[in-house]
Amino acid sequence: MKISVLASGSTGNSIYIENNNFKCLVDVGITGKKLVENLEKINVDIKDITHIFVTHEHIDHIKGVGVLARKYNIPIYANKLTWENMSVGDISTDLKFHFEKDEEKTFEEITVRSFGVSHDAVNPQFYTFENAGKKVSILTDTGYISEKMIDYIKNSNTLVYETNHEENMLLSCSYPWKTKQRILSDKGHLSNVDAANYLPKIIGDNTKNIYLAHLSKENNTKDLAYMTTTSVLEEYGFNCQNDIKILHTDDEEPTEIKNV
Repeated sequence: MKISVLASGSTGNSIYIENNNFKCLVDVGITGKKLVENLEKINVDIKDITHIFVTHEHIDHIKGVGVLARKYNIPIYANKLTWENMSVGDISTDLKFHFEKDEEKTFEEITVRSFGVSHDAVNPQFYTFENAGKKVSILTDTGYISEKMIDYIKNSNTLVYETNHEENMLLSCSYPWKTKQRILSDKGHLSNVDAANYLPKIIGDNTKNIYLAHLSKENNTKDLAYMTTTSVLEEYGFNCQNDIKILHTDDEEPTEIKNV
C-alpha cells in the first residue's frame, strides 16, 4: 500500500491510499479542482480513483465530493445518517453506497473497517485499511480516544492522526467562547498534548509513520505539534529519529507518496 495526505487542516482534508488497482480517497474537503491538482503532483490521475470514503458531513471533509462523483463517476461510501446530512448536490443512486459504523468491507485485496469517533457531527466514523500484513489508520476529528478506537488503530504501520490545536493558543485566540468550548469538549478536537499522551497506547512494533494532521491554522503550528509529540514519545522511551517517523501534513500541498 501507498499513501499521500493530499490536504489536511481546518480548511480542508483529503487522503489518498492505493494498492494495485484500488485507488481511493478518504474525504474530499477541498475543491474538485484543487484535489485534481494535488493528485497530479503525486502523479495520480483522478480518472483512476475507484472509491471515495466519507468520514462525516462537515464541509472541510466533503467540499469536493459531489463534484468529483458527478464528473468522474466515482462511487461514494458513507453511513446512512451521514448521507442524510451531507450537502453534496444530486448524486446518481448507482454511485451512492452505505458503509455503516463498525462494518467491514473488502475491495480488491483491501479490507476496510469503519469505527466511530466522538465529534460534533451526526454519525462520524473513520477507517482502517489492511492488506498483506500492512495497516493504515486514519483518526482525526475526535474530542477523545476511547479504548474501542485504540483497538481499531493500534499497531498500524502508518497512522494519520489529529494534533489540532495548542490549548493556550486556542484559549487566547479571538474565537467566541462557545466555539472554544466546542473544540475543547469531548466532541471537539484533540490538542497536541492530549493527542501525544494517547500515542503510547496506540503505537506498536509495526508502527513506522505518524502523520500529524488536521492542524488549526489559527491555533497551532507544525513545529509545536512536532515538538509536543516527539517530546512525549521520547519520555516513554520511543526513538523518533530511527524507530518512528513523525511527519508533517499541509493544508495546501500533498505529502510525498510513500509506502506505508
